[in-house]
Amino acid sequence: MSKEENKKAEDEEVQNAEVKESAEATEVAEKAEAPEGEAGAESAEAESTEPKSELELAQEKIAQLEAENADLKNQVLRRAADFDNYRKRSIQEKQDAFDYANTNLLKDLLDSLDNFDRTIEAAATATDPKAIADGVAMINKNLISMLENKYNLVSFGAEGDAFDPDIHEAIGSSQDDVAEPVLKVVYLKGYKLKDRVIRHAKVMVSMPK
Repeated sequence: MSKEENKKAEDEEVQNAEVKESAEATEVAEKAEAPEGEAGAESAEAESTEPKSELELAQEKIAQLEAENADLKNQVLRRAADFDNYRKRSIQEKQDAFDYANTNLLKDLLDSLDNFDRTIEAAATATDPKAIADGVAMINKNLISMLENKYNLVSFGAEGDAFDPDIHEAIGSSQDDVAEPVLKVVYLKGYKLKDRVIRHAKVMVSMPK
């Protein structure tokens, strides 16, 4: 091999050695920088997962309790308003029921009142008193029938009935030939609504001698 060839080979070896050293230096530098990056990431992760302080937890708990308290207060206010409205409606309904309890009865009585008006008008020019009396009797019969059949209002108290102090009010008596006390005169009929006495009959009683 000539001197020139030896010189060229030596130059190539030196060049290869320099390239190798440069690559090794770069790799070392990268390895040196990598831990710092990983350490930074680990630090950031540690900061993000760091437990909250007692003050932060207490503040969150207070905020939660305040929200729950506000919700409960709203519920109480709504229920109070609903109850007040219900109470007012109940009072009004009771008052209406009291004020208009007799509406149906009064409507049924209107027919009898109309008939009485017609009888009074007819009586002004009537020449037959019996016709007027018959008209009044018919009105009375219809009225009694309506009250008995529709409202269970029943009259009681007739001469000869046995005297019952629970339903009869004796306003006088006389000694007569009777085996037991009986009604001698009925001054005012009594009335029952179903089984309840709403007015006692006022009577004169015949007592045994």
